[in-house]
Amino acid sequence: MQSLISKLNAASDAYYNGQAELMSDHEWDAAFDELKRLEEATGTILPNSPTANVSADNVAGTKEEHEFATLSLAKTKKPEELVKWAEGRPIWLSWKLDGLTLVATYDNGRLTKVVTRGNGHIGTNITHLSKAIDGILPTINNTGHIVIRGEAVISYTDFNQFNLESEEEYANPRNLASGSLTLKDINEVKARHLRWIPFTLVYSDEEHTSWGEQMQFLEKLGFKTVDHEEISNPTLDNIESVIDKWTRRLQGEKAYPNLSKGRNAAVDSEGLLLLDTPTANEQTRKSSSLEKPERVSAFDYPVDGLVICYDDTEFAASGSVTGHHATRGGYAFKWQDESAETKLEYIEWSCAASTISPVAVFKPVELEGTTVKRASLCNISECERLGIGDKGTKISVIKANKIIPKVINVTERLGVLTIPETCPVCKAQTVITESESSNTKTLHCTNEYCPAKQLKKFARFVSKEGVNIDGLSEQTVQKFINLGWVSEYADLFHLNEHANELRVMEGFGDKSVKKLLDSIAKARTVEARRLLFALNIPLVGQDVCTRLLSSQPLEELISTARTTDDSTVFSSIDGIGPEKSSSFVKWMQDENNKKVLDNLLSELTITQTSKESQGARCEGLTFVVTGDVHHYKNRNELKAYIESQGGKVTGSVSKSTNYLINNDVNSTSGKNKKAQQLNIPIISEDQFIERFSS
Repeated sequence: MQSLISKLNAASDAYYNGQAELMSDHEWDAAFDELKRLEEATGTILPNSPTANVSADNVAGTKEEHEFATLSLAKTKKPEELVKWAEGRPIWLSWKLDGLTLVATYDNGRLTKVVTRGNGHIGTNITHLSKAIDGILPTINNTGHIVIRGEAVISYTDFNQFNLESEEEYANPRNLASGSLTLKDINEVKARHLRWIPFTLVYSDEEHTSWGEQMQFLEKLGFKTVDHEEISNPTLDNIESVIDKWTRRLQGEKAYPNLSKGRNAAVDSEGLLLLDTPTANEQTRKSSSLEKPERVSAFDYPVDGLVICYDDTEFAASGSVTGHHATRGGYAFKWQDESAETKLEYIEWSCAASTISPVAVFKPVELEGTTVKRASLCNISECERLGIGDKGTKISVIKANKIIPKVINVTERLGVLTIPETCPVCKAQTVITESESSNTKTLHCTNEYCPAKQLKKFARFVSKEGVNIDGLSEQTVQKFINLGWVSEYADLFHLNEHANELRVMEGFGDKSVKKLLDSIAKARTVEARRLLFALNIPLVGQDVCTRLLSSQPLEELISTARTTDDSTVFSSIDGIGPEKSSSFVKWMQDENNKKVLDNLLSELTITQTSKESQGARCEGLTFVVTGDVHHYKNRNELKAYIESQGGKVTGSVSKSTNYLINNDVNSTSGKNKKAQQLNIPIISEDQFIERFSS
């Protein structure tokens, strides 16, 4: 028991404080259940047992006692126990979000404090970070005292994006969320896209005796609460039916109910489920009518179970407190993880931006009705923790929370893990680094120009604002880079050379390959401004591209930049200045960039609209555009019209602004307030068209 307690507490400390994962959720649950069994058998609970104590976060800062204790929930994996607990009373079921619990307090309509759960009785005041967490409203339309409990979470989409761009790789969204609240820079926290989702109204001056009414009350105040569903008659059949529905929703099967065995399913980096064609044999693939994976919306936030609570809040409050559980405060349901034994075939080292991550490829197994043959191992630290070996190593695999394939155990190791000394993409030397915050070891390529490190640049290049190669996602480009097909922009226009390989690749078929190649062919003709933006030149955004091209055609612009001795040669152009001019010239004179651009230009036909203004209706005037537009397709189209008429569009209101265009003229937004302070006219889109359009 002491050994189990030591392991569980150490793992919890790492889990709640953004450190490297010491054991998986599956391992933790198994150890916790074994400890609980031993405690029941011996009738003894040791003082530091996690069964009797709330795991604490150690977020640095001012400590504060909770007005209402934040207790944890009793857990079960048996629907029968939920039925027994419900006692036939109406209950609500909701997600058990896997993040960091934060308690927000409001007084007289204003946010007064945000406190972490801590140990359930004392937490850390992080009110200063509230502006960086989406979902925590600064003000509400209520003059009373309100206390709300919610979960700060990071979506799989944002988590994958962060790991793609970050120097250190986190094991899961929960790990990243807890680590984010230790940061001091509010902008750094904001960049991680935490979202706070309320799941309990702890207190309000207004009486609400129904949990459902409490959620409605919070929603009317403007909060986006946790998804929930009422079970008015909590029989075993009804509870199992709702659990099954929510499980399928989590897996993304709601829109595709006929998911069958023999089909692959995985959540991609956009938080969407990929359903692949059957993989039994090549003939099956060729005869399948499903030419490409179907993308089905899956729940994008991490959850580690479901929660049920009584609708009758007075009855719920009448329970006792046992250990650190309120007996009627709620009950958590966790899924039984189906595991399978298999053998490792090889470790694939996947390059993405700054890190080279290990992926276990193993003999296919059936899990949760789908075929699984790959699982990310995250980083070197995780490989070491598990004891990953070479080909033939026996491993246990689950789909964590019914979705993410995960290696949970090595049952027999053969050989040792070989960490590549050279980058799989560019063959440059690799280096292992260890982060200071989480002590996580990750592998990196030392080549500054490694194509894998340019993934974000490739994403901008193919985007709609760039050369617009429809259907070429960031993760697909990453796959092509890892295969060695793409190392610079021009290579994207030679993917037709790999058409046969593409057709049999997982995630592709004849129709999807044809569509991709047609899109690439269409992108060979590109407007100059889009191309210039697609090149990812530092400080050269869409507006700068437009201003540069207004002075010279693209060909002349490139020639001038390459041959000039004056890096500020373009600084006289309105809105450019010496810094942007120098950045543009420096990029154009870099030998590697010259080669990349020349190779690219040989693949393209460049078009360029006239640099002359089409009219003078807005000449000499500066506009700011905010909010939605109705007559123009979007704000960019309105901006383009203003510039074609000799006007200028800026992003913020200042003394030099002549008009603020906002269809919500009476809005209390920051821009409207600033315009009113400076006596700048606020006009609607209709008023703009009436004054400045024919």
